[in-house]
Amino acid sequence: MTPAIEITALAKSFGATRAVNGIDLTIARGSVYGLLGPNGAGKTTTIRMLATLLRPDAGTARVLGHDIVREAGAVRAKVSLTGQFASIDEDLTGQENLVLVGRLLGLSWRDARVRATELLGAFALTEAATRQVRTFSGGMRRRLDIAASFVVTPEVLFLDEPTTGLDPRSRNQVWDIVRAIAAEGTTVLLTTQYLEEADRLADRLAVIDHGRLIAEGTSRDLKSSVGANTLHIQLVTTEDQSRAREQLTRALDAEVHSGADTCSLSVTIADVKRVADALAALSAAGIDIAEFSLGQPSLDEVFFALTGHPAQPTASQDSPAVAQETGT
Repeated sequence: MTPAIEITALAKSFGATRAVNGIDLTIARGSVYGLLGPNGAGKTTTIRMLATLLRPDAGTARVLGHDIVREAGAVRAKVSLTGQFASIDEDLTGQENLVLVGRLLGLSWRDARVRATELLGAFALTEAATRQVRTFSGGMRRRLDIAASFVVTPEVLFLDEPTTGLDPRSRNQVWDIVRAIAAEGTTVLLTTQYLEEADRLADRLAVIDHGRLIAEGTSRDLKSSVGANTLHIQLVTTEDQSRAREQLTRALDAEVHSGADTCSLSVTIADVKRVADALAALSAAGIDIAEFSLGQPSLDEVFFALTGHPAQPTASQDSPAVAQETGT
């Protein structure tokens, strides 16, 4: 069986900005594959080329055995794309949106209504079926948007940052939907800058930065590539972070990274016997520790080790590539 997606030396530029710079990937059918990277990394541009919305400048790609340039029509007939922003009509009801998509895809009125009812039930939207979409929550809109991609079940579904801006409950609902979609046999290519999302959903991951593929493998593979053990420290007070960083750097002779909040630090450990020395150094310096643990690095730490910067950039890191990538 041919792979779902085969990419060779794919490249795309916008003026002087090289958005995608020679990516090679092979994605198996029936899998959830994650493209991981910050805004401007080249994720959306890659997705848009695979979905035949952009023509590549160089390289080749085949989706379900079809060339994305020479056989674009055949590709479009078998794939579906859910972009970063909802494509549904806010003045229509949930049911009307799905019926409209069904009619546009060639279904009869009867079949379109039947399919809309099925999808509203599957995506837990039955009670909101007759409400205008403008009254929906963010999570409900996202579920309806994904449901619209399944009016005719695609063999490959492109999901471009499907949970951006959602609250934790809505994000978990979307994750459940993605798992269910993959379980039915659809290949899902997911782009995200949320490392937890990639860790939970993707069978395999590709890390992209500045248009280049810098790592590929399972989550376990990527974590193992940067060290088997990571010391995680949770401090009692934020004020101790700078001093704690100095003490850990001196005791372990390794680079110390900030965690998800200002009270957390992490450092890759080459020799676990030195952990006791590091903890003793913090205690001697009068630095209080709320908790500590020794385990595998997180994907956040993997990304930092591979690229030298966090996966989610600050506003100061925005660039023309970011604007192109996010569609602004």
